[in-house]
Amino acid sequence: MFTLEAVYQLPFAFKTPQELIRQTYKTLIGALPLAIIAGLAIGVVVWIHLRDALVNVAGPSAMTYLPQALALAVVVEFAPLCSALILAGRSGSSLAAEIGSMKQTEQIDALTLLGIRPMQALIAPRILACVISLPILTVFTAYLAIYSGFLTESLTGSMSFSQYQNEVLRVLTLRESLPALGKTFVFGLAIGISGCYYGMETEGGTEGVGKAATQGVVSSIISVLILNVFLVKTIQFFFN
Repeated sequence: MFTLEAVYQLPFAFKTPQELIRQTYKTLIGALPLAIIAGLAIGVVVWIHLRDALVNVAGPSAMTYLPQALALAVVVEFAPLCSALILAGRSGSSLAAEIGSMKQTEQIDALTLLGIRPMQALIAPRILACVISLPILTVFTAYLAIYSGFLTESLTGSMSFSQYQNEVLRVLTLRESLPALGKTFVFGLAIGISGCYYGMETEGGTEGVGKAATQGVVSSIISVLILNVFLVKTIQFFFN
């Protein structure tokens, strides 16, 4: 019931644009440092492993396909999943703790007495902020990962930047990019709903708030992993 009501109330978040912008900004800024580190690390690590694998299997001539393989791996899977896990760890817990604290201090009851619906004023902007933030984080992470791969190659190889970029753009078509980006909207929705749900279910004072924060992040991560499997199979069915 909570999930259905939360989805139904999402459009009402636009009735309080300042709160929506504030929550989106807070969500993005909070996750950005981790996204930067993840993007740089993903590009370097994936490049090293792909380079060794291609050379061992097909010889040095296969190096020309390395930018394409890296770009596909990053855009289709690594960037969306890693960005979602970052947001789940960062926002899944903070949403549950913030809303749980508001419930324990009776702020949510006070809003209800004033005729303000908590689902519209509190829950919808926070969930929609996750939905908006995650695609942005994913694009940012993917960009860093792809070009940190080139920086790694520039230290050991001879591929020029223009050649690298042409190979990347050749494989990153809308057919490949849009379904991967679409996953992030679903992930963001699941993370926002999980965090807010456990916040609203908080009981037992400060101990309950801590428990809700733990449940929020665990539930968010599990939701992302399960949804990823389902969405990958769905994308393969419709786009391959």
